[in-house]
Amino acid sequence: MKAVICPAYGPPDVLTIREVPKPSPKKHQVLVKVMASPVNSGDVRIRALRVEGFMRIVMRFALGFTRPRQPILGLVFAGVVEEVGEAVTRFKVGDEVYGSTGFKQGCHAEYVCVSEKKVITTKPANASFAEAAALPFGGQTAIYFLRKGNIESIQHPKVLVYGATGAVGTAAVQIARHFGATVTAVCSSRGKELTQSLGADHIILYDQEDFTQVSDSFDIILDAVGKTSKRQCKHLLAPKGKFLSVESTDIAAERTEYLVFLRKLYEDHQYQATIDKVYPMEKAVEAHTHVDSGRKKGNVVLTMG
Repeated sequence: MKAVICPAYGPPDVLTIREVPKPSPKKHQVLVKVMASPVNSGDVRIRALRVEGFMRIVMRFALGFTRPRQPILGLVFAGVVEEVGEAVTRFKVGDEVYGSTGFKQGCHAEYVCVSEKKVITTKPANASFAEAAALPFGGQTAIYFLRKGNIESIQHPKVLVYGATGAVGTAAVQIARHFGATVTAVCSSRGKELTQSLGADHIILYDQEDFTQVSDSFDIILDAVGKTSKRQCKHLLAPKGKFLSVESTDIAAERTEYLVFLRKLYEDHQYQATIDKVYPMEKAVEAHTHVDSGRKKGNVVLTMG
């Protein structure tokens, strides 16, 4: 099978397409023919070993000291079950599925093996494979942090999302709205139309005004891109308000229940996949370059077939 290989840490052009052995499922695994997989911030962070200070050492222990121990990147997949292990009960051949492999990665390939006990479920029936692939990374992260902020226990919550046009930000705006929040989105002028389409109640364009000078207060401030701080935002928090950031040491959990929740929202037309660009696998370098630019809106997706 073909796969995008990362033989060393570095810029996008370290990536190459190679033929590698097709995996075979173990007894509790399914073999998924990958149809689409996003290139997200997690992928480029691993490729470039883009972490600071002590965490750089931790990441080398986790991923490989001189090069990625798992050379096939890709944390999320959407595809079709092609083969099932002898003990699999949840899935059958032909099921259209989506999910996450986490630090095991391996999704930027034509096939990946996934345990049926891990983060995998049937994809939304009304979603294309590219759309399904665009849901898990931002969606799961947004659900995790919004629930950490106790959004479901607050009456008429007020939420500010900083970086509202990225994969996490676009998901957070929509999911916060689902929980009944009044959402203030912070983005550049280029993102105004997108955030409006996602249902943001108020939009602050950071290239035209300083969002920290608004007179409002918020129950939750979610920094979806890791470019602000609690110190900068503390005066904007309500008395019991919480500041949360994707750049904290708290890593968002990945759970099948989150995927089921996203599937229901998508099938009920309460959630939309936000896709900036779609590239074929052969253009993985261009896809990583675009994500590295910091100018993507929503998700960048690779198609494998």
